[in-house]
Amino acid sequence: MNSSMDIQGSAALSICESTLICLGDLGILSTEDIAGILEDARDAHNPATAGTPSQTDHQAVHSLIDRIIKGGNALKLK
Repeated sequence: MNSSMDIQGSAALSICESTLICLGDLGILSTEDIAGILEDARDAHNPATAGTPSQTDHQAVHSLIDRIIKGGNALKLK
């Protein structure tokens, strides 16, 4: 990934995280709903997809979202 893509990805992650926190704080989404959204996003980047040119990127995205789920700090998960 190039530097521009890293910056765009970081911005997108920050916006999405803030949106999920806000929706949780307002009671629009439950903790389970937020966890489900994150799990679906993580699973969309299945690292088991062998032989694809972007396998390394998918693994990195999968791992990052998994760490967010397991950490749960800002989103008050688990």
